[in-house]
Amino acid sequence: MHFPGCNISHLAVAASLALWVQTGYAAREEHTFEVSVSIPTHDFYVLPVDPGFVEREQQMDWNLVNGTLEPLRTLFDVRSTSGAVSARLGHEPVLSNGRDLIALNVIFNNQPLLLTNTVVVPDTEANIGSRVPLLIEAITPDAGFSAGEYFGSVQLVFDASFPMH
Repeated sequence: MHFPGCNISHLAVAASLALWVQTGYAAREEHTFEVSVSIPTHDFYVLPVDPGFVEREQQMDWNLVNGTLEPLRTLFDVRSTSGAVSARLGHEPVLSNGRDLIALNVIFNNQPLLLTNTVVVPDTEANIGSRVPLLIEAITPDAGFSAGEYFGSVQLVFDASFPMH
């Protein structure tokens, strides 16, 4: 078969180029992932030192020797140039396996948190910024801990107090 204006070398180059383009896509990988950043204001922030702490599930370890749950501990950086920082729980912190409940104590900067606001960092400390501990510990049920897979959540709500003039 003869194509006017084409010779064999043109057809060979075109065919090999087409083959090269097709095989060029045979080994291809693509990755898509989310990227985000939260840049706090310099006036008010309450952020975990380990940013992954609030992004991943926290595991309370079972102590086989004494039959208790090990508490969770982490540190937060806190600053408020407008006054003291108060905190409260968004809901009762409990772990559940669908039948049994394990209540949790949540203590921020050595202050037990409740469903009502409690000052956790006084204005003198908050104004310059400080690093404070968070402790979450299980309350041993009266009947002891029951076996099972437990899940729950802890919601912390922080507010900056405005000084009274």
